[in-house]
Amino acid sequence: MVTYFTARRNSAASGSRRRKFILIGAPSLLALALADPAAAQTSDAQTIHTAQAVTPQDGAATADTGKPSSPDDIGQDIIVTGLRGSLQRNLDIKRSATGVVDAISSEDIGKFPDSNVAASLQRLPGVSIQRSGARGEATGITVRGFGGDFNTTLYDGRRISTATGGRQIDFSTVGSDFIGRLSVLKTPDVALTSSSIGATVNVEFPKPFDHPGLRLATSIAGSVQDRSGKIVPTGGVLLSDTFANGTLGVLADFIYTRRDTNTNRVGVNGWEGGYYAPCQLKGTTATSCSPTSDSKSAAYADARNRQTVVGWFPQQYVYEQDRTKDERYDGRIALQWHPSDDVMVTIDDNFSRQKVVTDIYGFGVWFNQGALRNVELDKNGQAINFTQTGSPTDFTSAINTEVLQTNAIGGNVKWDANEHLTLEGDLNYAQSWRNPDGNIGSQNGDIGYGGALGTTTGLQILGNSSNAIPVLTAFGPNGTAADFANPALIGSHVTVNQTQRNTDTLKQARFNATWHQDNLTIKAGGQYIEDRFQLSNQSTFTNNFWQAYAGYGTPSAQGGGIAPLPSSLYQGTISTNNFIPGFKGSLPPSLIMFNPIAYQNYLTSLGNPQTKNIPGYNYSGVTGFTGTFDEAVDPGSIQDIREKTWSLYMSVNFTTDIGNMPFHFNAGVRNENTHLTSVGQGRLPLVLSTSSADPTLLTVSSYTPVQAVSSKSSYSFLLPTLDARLEVTDRLQLRFDASRTLTRPALNLLSPVLNVGSGQRVNALTASGGNPNLKPYLSDNFDVAAEWYYKRNSYVSVDFFVKNVSNFIVGGVTRQAINGVIDPTTGQPANFAVTQQVNGPDATVRGVEVAWQQVFGETGFGFTANATFVDTNKPYDPTNISQTGFAVTGLANSANFVGFYDKHGFQFRAALNWRDKYLLQFGQNQNTGQFGAEPTFVNSSLQLDLSSSYDINKHFSVFGEVQNVNNNQQSTHGRFDNQLLDVFDYGRRYLAGARFRF
Repeated sequence: MVTYFTARRNSAASGSRRRKFILIGAPSLLALALADPAAAQTSDAQTIHTAQAVTPQDGAATADTGKPSSPDDIGQDIIVTGLRGSLQRNLDIKRSATGVVDAISSEDIGKFPDSNVAASLQRLPGVSIQRSGARGEATGITVRGFGGDFNTTLYDGRRISTATGGRQIDFSTVGSDFIGRLSVLKTPDVALTSSSIGATVNVEFPKPFDHPGLRLATSIAGSVQDRSGKIVPTGGVLLSDTFANGTLGVLADFIYTRRDTNTNRVGVNGWEGGYYAPCQLKGTTATSCSPTSDSKSAAYADARNRQTVVGWFPQQYVYEQDRTKDERYDGRIALQWHPSDDVMVTIDDNFSRQKVVTDIYGFGVWFNQGALRNVELDKNGQAINFTQTGSPTDFTSAINTEVLQTNAIGGNVKWDANEHLTLEGDLNYAQSWRNPDGNIGSQNGDIGYGGALGTTTGLQILGNSSNAIPVLTAFGPNGTAADFANPALIGSHVTVNQTQRNTDTLKQARFNATWHQDNLTIKAGGQYIEDRFQLSNQSTFTNNFWQAYAGYGTPSAQGGGIAPLPSSLYQGTISTNNFIPGFKGSLPPSLIMFNPIAYQNYLTSLGNPQTKNIPGYNYSGVTGFTGTFDEAVDPGSIQDIREKTWSLYMSVNFTTDIGNMPFHFNAGVRNENTHLTSVGQGRLPLVLSTSSADPTLLTVSSYTPVQAVSSKSSYSFLLPTLDARLEVTDRLQLRFDASRTLTRPALNLLSPVLNVGSGQRVNALTASGGNPNLKPYLSDNFDVAAEWYYKRNSYVSVDFFVKNVSNFIVGGVTRQAINGVIDPTTGQPANFAVTQQVNGPDATVRGVEVAWQQVFGETGFGFTANATFVDTNKPYDPTNISQTGFAVTGLANSANFVGFYDKHGFQFRAALNWRDKYLLQFGQNQNTGQFGAEPTFVNSSLQLDLSSSYDINKHFSVFGEVQNVNNNQQSTHGRFDNQLLDVFDYGRRYLAGARFRF
């Protein structure tokens, strides 16, 4: 990461006060203009004072007056460096903005122990992050309890295209090098957007004329994660220059970032709710619980009809090791033409490409609720101990490859038509791709044993999900633990390849006109955004090739599969000793390592089963397979969504006095008119078939013809905003803000079709249905705040906020028959768990943010601390087993503390981040329960990061970081605290490097 904030006088323009203003204050004024146009027009002296707040030698602050410096201080060469200088800039932005705004300057980002923008943002009040479990990387943010699509991220005020499949950006694709500033607008600026109930994050990149003259910044570093043990490089270079008598400028940068991570995971893919028969419970021996050879017998049906005991069970128990290689390339070029003081033309192109490759070695056991015996339930109905006869054992290996690529090109023209009127036009075209290279997204191999070698497996739940893992009480073929990983007994099972291919094409245009005179600013304009999302998934589920060699082979005696497999496929084992440090519970002794591509190639080498007889091929369950595991496009996954939004906006900002107290007032309104077209391909199932190779598998072997289905909808909303700020004294100010904002539905909810996948499981039939007529969430927001700036670089603030949200999207899972299809295992109409959403109830979110920043005079020591406390009138009720359960997701108390030392070129920072338990979402990896979509909770977390740097001279510095010093582990659970879903242990990461700048 590179610190890129020095300011130098351009000798060719030293006589121009306007050029000096651009030189020293442009980055701060850009952020202020986004949040408060009037403040940007009046903060020249204050911005220069901020630049002078630190000296080149040690970053010492000026006298603690709490007031802007005199204009007489302007006119000397200034070098803006040091942590405290950047903190003061951030403070000035917060203080001067009419709305509620927090910011981080590049000095902060460059010095934070953070790998991307989201990790940096979590230092701000009310902002917390979501991590990718397998990598431990920050992939998203939550602001005041609202995450994902509830927050809008902009690049230089422009919407970002994203091909992730949702609307939110994946923050792991955004590096923190060479960023000028991050601004978090918690109250909306109608000139930017009102499409974020949480917040608007504006990522501002440097331009050539931000810092005229020749500039060079480079960095190189190496990082290592303690479990991977491999040092990998990261580096970047930025070159900027202005020339042609200060009329032309060019800036270019390139960054390469790599992270290697080995992560251990233990979990349950889904805790499904349903009903037990009394005879299944501990202490009963009723024979009617056990089906006869005819699973459709009257006795079996009677037992199923008497299932009356509410309870939950683990659908699939897993543990695995994920080995991830995360590479990202970022490139940017910006050209500026400044023919006069009144005109600035900017053209820029931003490119990003991230490739994440994860090798997974895992183990899994599948459970069915009706097959469980000796079930012991706790007071909540949670199974804490049981056995299952004939449980199969699966060893899995996968290579998951995901490529996300984005390119955006834009042009901007600003013209000061006269001393009062400024006109601005902005155009942008952006496109993003997910897996554009023709790569297979996930290549999977599943081997193991079952059938005649199936184990009477037991599972015990030992305690809370934050400190205990489930324990298998028996494992190995026929319960022989010594043969747990015996290759002679292991055969082929299922083979899954699947790839998500998405594109997002974004076209946008914006025009602003700003009138400024004395203490009045009027801004008006319009914006057009056309966003087209195209999504599709292809897999071996669609053509049923995944079952080609299912069955585990001869030792398991299930009538299919290849066993034994060639010894050359095996690459060793991974010990599970101390797999999840600090958690009680034990695991089977090892994981088997094998390459899924080599495994698939071996099966392909057996030949074409259509031209010769291949023992072990699943002739009864698979047709059309010619030897290669080709993917086929799932028609139900195809979505083509086109969204066109026209916006008109206007704001009025003025400053006056109330009893000698400066009063700043801003009122604005934005009208957004959206037209949406959603196109998909629909088909319904006709026949469900069982698999002779694996009794747990079902296949939709016949569908109705595919038909195109389309839907159109539109909506229009008027979104007002009001911001007021009263400077009670030179140090104390009060705020009041009110606004209405919206958040559009997630893309995957807008499909016009019901999708029934071909690959199904016994007693776990699933389908998903979209609703293209969903309306946006609407929120009426209120803030009341007080801020006390009691001395230079120090303040205390408290902000009370309320959000009244309507049109919440709810639904969950309902169980229903589809097209009269018969379940061959029961002879009755198939009962599918269908996921579908509708607009529903209202909810209120309320909370308070407190923040404290303190610098201790000239000592170099200081700290920033903040905490956020939130709650809602619609908390989650775990006793509600209706299929449309509802609660506000993302709400959690959080706190951050950063202590630092910054003097004599030496900086040290310790950052502590805490977030309490919260409801992440409704839905788990597997959703087949009878009580709707089961919840996913994230357990509380506490993480400590350290960073330090030393400036050898004004051009060269060295730095080091330790991330996750306390080895924080990420864990999640279901409806109850002892329903462990996932625990990820990804360890610490160490980084060391050097920076050079000129």
